[in-house]
Parts: sequence; C-alpha cells; structure tokens
Amino acid sequence: MSTAGKDLLPGFSPWPEEFAARYREAGYWRGETFGQLLRDRATRHPERTALVAGTQRLSYRELDTRVDQLAAGFHALGIRPRDRVVVQLPNIGAFLEVIFALFRLGALPVFALPAHRQAEIGYFCEFTEAVAYIIPDKHSGFDYRTLAEQVRGSVPTLRHVIVVGDAGPFQALSGLYAEPVALSGPAPSDVAFFQLSGGSTGVPKLIPRTHDDYIYSLRGSVEICQLDGESVYLCALPASHNFPLSSPGTLGTLYAGGTVVMALNPSPDEAFPLIARERVTITALVPPLAMIWLEAAQARRHDLSSLRVLQVGGARLSDEAAKRVRPTIGCTLQQVFGMAEGLVNYTRLDDDEERISTTQGRPISPADEIRVVDDEDRDVAPGETGHLLTRGPYTIRGYYKAEVHNARAFTTDGFYRTGDLVRVTAQGDLVVEGRAKDQINRGGDKVAAEEVENHLLAHPAVHNVAVVAMPDTFLGERTCAFIIPREKTPPTPAALNAFLRSRGLAAFKIPDRIEFVDSFPQTGVGKVSKKDLRGALAARLGSRT
Repeated sequence: MSTAGKDLLPGFSPWPEEFAARYREAGYWRGETFGQLLRDRATRHPERTALVAGTQRLSYRELDTRVDQLAAGFHALGIRPRDRVVVQLPNIGAFLEVIFALFRLGALPVFALPAHRQAEIGYFCEFTEAVAYIIPDKHSGFDYRTLAEQVRGSVPTLRHVIVVGDAGPFQALSGLYAEPVALSGPAPSDVAFFQLSGGSTGVPKLIPRTHDDYIYSLRGSVEICQLDGESVYLCALPASHNFPLSSPGTLGTLYAGGTVVMALNPSPDEAFPLIARERVTITALVPPLAMIWLEAAQARRHDLSSLRVLQVGGARLSDEAAKRVRPTIGCTLQQVFGMAEGLVNYTRLDDDEERISTTQGRPISPADEIRVVDDEDRDVAPGETGHLLTRGPYTIRGYYKAEVHNARAFTTDGFYRTGDLVRVTAQGDLVVEGRAKDQINRGGDKVAAEEVENHLLAHPAVHNVAVVAMPDTFLGERTCAFIIPREKTPPTPAALNAFLRSRGLAAFKIPDRIEFVDSFPQTGVGKVSKKDLRGALAARLGSRT
C-alpha cells in the first residue's frame, strides 16, 4: 500500500512511504481497524464481560451490538466518514460505546476533557469544523448543556449536540440506537481520532492518530504489561487522556479481551471498593493521586489483593514515593513516561526495584528511535542530559493543520521534539530531568503558559504577564503568573481569576499564585527571562518557610 496519491485527510501529515512500508513489513502495522478489533473480540468470546460502569455490565457481544446500533443512529443523523465529532464525556459506559460507534462509521472523535470549558471547546469545534458535540447532561456539578448552547451559537458547522442523560433542547443519545446498517468503514491507514497536545503555545494542537499506528501501540503495551482475558483494568483517570486510553488503558484491555471498569471519581473512597468488588488487576494514576492512594491504603479497609500492577505516569513520581508502592499496596509499580504524540516508555514488570523506582522505563518498540541532543541538535555523550527527540511507528509526523508549528516541532528528518529533558542510563532506561518547553505540568495536566498569558493580557488592567512553573510537593508543579499592572492599584488576584473563569478557561489552567511586579528580568537578547523569574519565586517562597 502506497501513500502516494491516496485520498488523505487534508491537514494530516502521513509517514513517508519508505517508513510506512518498513513498519508494515516488520509486522508493526497489521491492517486492523478499531471497528474490526471489537468485532473480532466479540466473535471470539461473546459472553466475557467487556465493560463495567456503575450498574451497567456489558459482555463483548452486547457492547458490539450496541456499537452497531449507535453507529446506525449516527449515520441516520447524517454523520459521515471523516466528520469530526467533539466528545466530552466522563468515565461512563457511553464513552466507549460512542467512540467505537464513531470508529466503525469512520467519523473522527476529537477527545476533550471534562474539565474543558468554552474557551477550549469553542476552539476545538471551530478549528476542526465539527458537525457534532457529545456531552453528559451534568457532571461534577457542571451543566454541559449550558456550555453547548454557548458553543453552538458560535460554530456554524455544529449541527448536532448529543446528550447522555436529560437532553433538554438537544438530542438524547439514548434515542439514537437503531437497527444496524451496512457501513463501509475506514481504512487502517486512515486517521482514527484526534487527541490534544499539552503544547507550549496558545491553544492545544490536534494530534491525528491512525488505526494502524495506535493499535500497534496497544499491542505493544498489552505485551509489556502482560494483559490477557483475565485482566481487569480500572479506568480512574479521565478516559479521554492518552494514558488511560492506551497504555494499555481501556483500549488495550479490550484488545487483550479483558474487562474495563469505569470509575467516575479516582478517589480511594470510590476506587478502592471497585478494586475489591471487581477484582481489579491493573490501574493507572498520576503522582498526586498515587500519593493519596498510598496514604489511604495504610488504613486497609478494602481488599486490594487482586491489584497486580499500579501504573504511575503523566509526571515524574519521586524516587521515595515509588519505593513505597510495593510495601504499602502490595503490587508492582510500573512507571510510564509518554506523550499523546506517540512514544511511550515503561519500566518492565520484572525489573528490579531500584530500576523501577528511579527510572521512567524504555520504549515500547525496537523501532522507536531515540536521540538526546544539546541546544544545537548535537547528540550528547552517553548518560548526559539533553533534549529528547523521537520517531517511530506510532509517533506522529505532524500536528493537524499546523504547518508552521510543525516546522518547529519536528526535525527535517522527521524526529519529534518532545520538549522533555532526559538522560539515558547505561541499561537503556530514560530518566526524566525536566521540561524545556514553556509548559507547566500540574499533576499531569499540561498548562501552556502562552495560552494563560493571552487570556490575562485581555484584562484592561494588565500591561504584561509571564506565567511560570513553581515547584509543589503534591502536584509537582503549580502555576504562578507574574503581572505588570497598568495602574498603581492593581486588581486583586481573586478578581483576575474570576476574569479568567468568565472567559471559559478550564479550572486547572487558572493560576495558583499571582505576583505583581514592576518589570521582568531579561535575557541577553531582550526576552523575558522566565528562568530568573522562577529563581526569584523560589527564593521568595524559601524565605517564607
């Protein structure tokens, strides 16, 4: 199969044909699609439990049937292959039904987070020219129908708002299940969906993932994490995040023929009873949640003995906390370091405790190419820290409709500039030392400094602003906004944060701290020195402890 002359999705950067042919010949890309994947598992073990979500329990046969019915309903609405559909659902059974129905139809989910608000959702819908937006009625006290009203009025392509629950003025998802119809479906090399980058500029970039490349990452993850038909995966993190979606996540668990258990809330109060009741064998957390679980597990009110693997990723877990996992919870820690753009690294389950506790693992694939370079793109000496570059069979070759940004984010020979600072140990493991991108990793949620700065600059009392990371014991990093006000009496931090909320910014992007200053330190070339701002902040915080 040649990509030359193919009817590619406009704005999608395919792998060069020589690489695509190499990945097929090596057996990495096997010509599977997500719709076929689910159908195959339903044929092989129809009565095995596929999904547990609240009171809902579906076998593989039942899940496959409901996906067929929902795909027919979407088709009846006029949703067609390559149509973009923004999906903003919490951890409920409908999440998997919806995305597999879109996969089977060949429509493209755009994965939004439950925390996103008007600023983000409006952009996703407008930028992708989405034809539909799928939401819950309410979740965590927020009414998504109100948000949908605002977005629908500003995006002319948005023809359908589909609601799980009380639809109000919109279309109820429950009314769409229809008699299955014959659908041609997508090709394995087609884009399957869009994820969101944690990018360092403006708004998130859209990451196009194909059936071929993503299913390969699932297969590799399943092998490394040793999943099989007896595995039970607890989805505790937001289901649309790349980590709980594919590493091995919900999709990897279905690939393996195991059972997915959805948790609406990742707190121990909800998750621990689910682990005990469903005999969960593997789950994934970000470091702040892992710390909460470690504290709660000491009480031992629930039977966690079925849990074999606790994965931690999204940000670096401290070595000290890592060493507490086995003695406290009684399972193996697996560190996971990766990105929605592709590359994923795992510590292996048979690694020794020191290696598991102090490194972030090694890549899934022997075809994952890794370079660690200095500021001039020259390879650093073994063991030295540098910028991580990567390319491989499941790492994208470009963001969607982002030609200018892609010229900066990728080298001319196709390596993705991850923005991570790493070193490689003598055993080949990666150790994450920090970030080079202008981005704050707030407990696994990525905050682009420029996006928050642009919103703050819209306030009439703000002359200039610089957003930086500040260290935090619990979240790893929090956000601090340094602001030069226009007037001698600046607005209060509370007023500025209320302004940001009024602009529809997700709550995790609201600055944790605001500092007013008269000027910014500058680099030798006249740019704002965020390094010096971080240093000044660290000194100030240290003097107050």
